[in-house]
Amino acid sequence: MKDNRRNFIKKSASMAAALSIGGVSTGMATPPLVSKEKPKAPKAFEKDGGMKFALAMGPDSPRVPFAKQIDVMHAVSGIVKNPNLKPWDPEAIKATKAAWEKEGMKWTVVEGPPSLGEQTKLALAGRDEEIANFITFMKNLKQYGGVDVICYNWMPVISWARTTMDRPGRGGALVTSFDYDDIKNKPLTQYGEVSKEAMWKNLEYFLKAVVPEAEKIGMNLSLHPDDPQVHSIQGISRIMNTVENFDRMLKLVPSKYSGLTMCQGNFSLMGADIPALIRRWGKAGKINFVHFRNVQDLSGKLPSTKFTETFHDEGQIDMHAAMQAYYDIGFKGTIRPDHVPTMHGEENTRPGYMTLGTLYAIGYMRGLAESVAKASAKA
Repeated sequence: MKDNRRNFIKKSASMAAALSIGGVSTGMATPPLVSKEKPKAPKAFEKDGGMKFALAMGPDSPRVPFAKQIDVMHAVSGIVKNPNLKPWDPEAIKATKAAWEKEGMKWTVVEGPPSLGEQTKLALAGRDEEIANFITFMKNLKQYGGVDVICYNWMPVISWARTTMDRPGRGGALVTSFDYDDIKNKPLTQYGEVSKEAMWKNLEYFLKAVVPEAEKIGMNLSLHPDDPQVHSIQGISRIMNTVENFDRMLKLVPSKYSGLTMCQGNFSLMGADIPALIRRWGKAGKINFVHFRNVQDLSGKLPSTKFTETFHDEGQIDMHAAMQAYYDIGFKGTIRPDHVPTMHGEENTRPGYMTLGTLYAIGYMRGLAESVAKASAKA
């Protein structure tokens, strides 16, 4: 009896040891470990990755028929001009919406809003009135236009600028380019020297006035980077010219409705890893609108002081990785090509915005979007 009891104790001890080191599998069958987490289902395929492909144009643009033929049914535009109406008047906004609806297209973004100029950006007389008109525009745009994204910039007096509008590119196409050496000795503007401190102070004043109003109505304010992203032009400082400064801006008046326009070219010329930056800001919900473009730095400096635009499939940005990043963060907003070459047979009347280069860019973008979306659907 004692021997049986002693043997039982020994066997029990051996079994406990085996269990403690996992050795029991050699002596007895055990159920496999089953993860409680459900495997992620692949995303269903969506055309254009679920994004709103768009062109920048007015409803009377000759590019509208092309847009419809290539199934780009979203528009980025300003307000249809009417000499009898202010652009923030409800009737002006209603007329613009109606013009787009007549074309069967959806108006999704206003780029370059009215009532946001030197008065606000340079803190001149009339600033508060200009800001009040901007707030009125926001409210009426949302109510009567159904638009909830406004792309604006913080570049007073000298906005988008290039020093060459017809630089020969691939195959003789014409592209725009910039070289700070060509303008560094140009005289001051009538506003003299404007410091970075003043520009920051004026931006904070603007944001404190408009962001709370944007929150009330659900308007997404989308700040575009400085272009070119140099430190100053003709004495006027530029502050939206580094990634760090955008992070600072987003903290001035924190809000889900204060975000940015991901203009790939400018952020790349600041030295940013574009796919990584898309993921960081995208996951934070800060990307409201995208300018899909490619560039090439020629200066070796950061921010770049000399660069050229390129076709979308050349240049320094990994465009497939960028499109993958937008898809991965679930970006569903408006995305448009920007700053395209002027191609053979076209007159260079609107450098950066001619038709053939734009159509080429959309085809390239659509191919990228289909590639990443179908790869995910098969995963």
